[in-house]
Amino acid sequence: LTRTMKTRTLLSVSLNFFALFFAITAFVTTYWCVGTQRVPKPKCSKLRTHQCIDYGVNETDPNKVVYSWETGDDRFLFRQFHTGIWFSCEENIHDESERCRSFIDLAPASEKGMLWLSVVSEMLYILLLMVGFSLMCMELVHSSNVIDGLKLNAFAAVFTVLSGLLGMVAHVMYTQVFQVTVSHGPPDWRPYNWDYGWSFCLAWASFTCCMGASVTTLNSYTKTVIEFRHKRKTFEQTIREENAREAYGYFRDNSLHSISKSVDVYSSQSLKSGRRTPVPTTSLDFVDLAASLGEEQC
Repeated sequence: LTRTMKTRTLLSVSLNFFALFFAITAFVTTYWCVGTQRVPKPKCSKLRTHQCIDYGVNETDPNKVVYSWETGDDRFLFRQFHTGIWFSCEENIHDESERCRSFIDLAPASEKGMLWLSVVSEMLYILLLMVGFSLMCMELVHSSNVIDGLKLNAFAAVFTVLSGLLGMVAHVMYTQVFQVTVSHGPPDWRPYNWDYGWSFCLAWASFTCCMGASVTTLNSYTKTVIEFRHKRKTFEQTIREENAREAYGYFRDNSLHSISKSVDVYSSQSLKSGRRTPVPTTSLDFVDLAASLGEEQC
């Protein structure tokens, strides 16, 4: 039983570790959502001769109007961006660096409260995962003591389930805030197209591992309790059967001893007096008791 519990606990610890690792990685990275932003092309210069608009200014007559024949999307650049819970970073069209801004500042005022609630839920999600992971590790240390292991197992299951619920709520709220920001955010930030990134996938993979760890832990606790109850019931039944056999053997031996003693007394008195002597009442009682015990045993 202890070896089976240890195997289940190892599985729960592994799932909880992956859930914790994925959650922390997703929380600190900025690839929850990725996509492109459409920005106007800058004016061409001596340092920038491509991906720009050349107005062809006549140096001899600067006041002469020159038209650009680029229309539609040709007048825009499509720069890559990636956004996380904390920051949103996009390419700098003037060099190869990136420019990052706080996503909390980019979110509309009506969504800031939900965004902060999502951040707090993510923090609690990670914190409860740490607590559950610590309890599962303690259960491995106390694997020799089954009762203490069961108590730690129950608490670990509760904390893991609560963390999973908080993580799900946090992920859903962040998704809603981002979608509203896409429509009502600053014009210079609004994406042209976007999709979910690998950080978002890690966040939901963390939730999946968390739920797997909680189900495994609850299953381990339930199976262990059922096995204990079955073993206890079998043990008690065995004890009752042994006690019944001992009691039957004890009364049977006493009754046979009393009957043989009464027969000896009866025989000796009959030989001396030449007449029959009634069997003592106590002997009949023992005979009846032995018969009744035999019927009950059958």
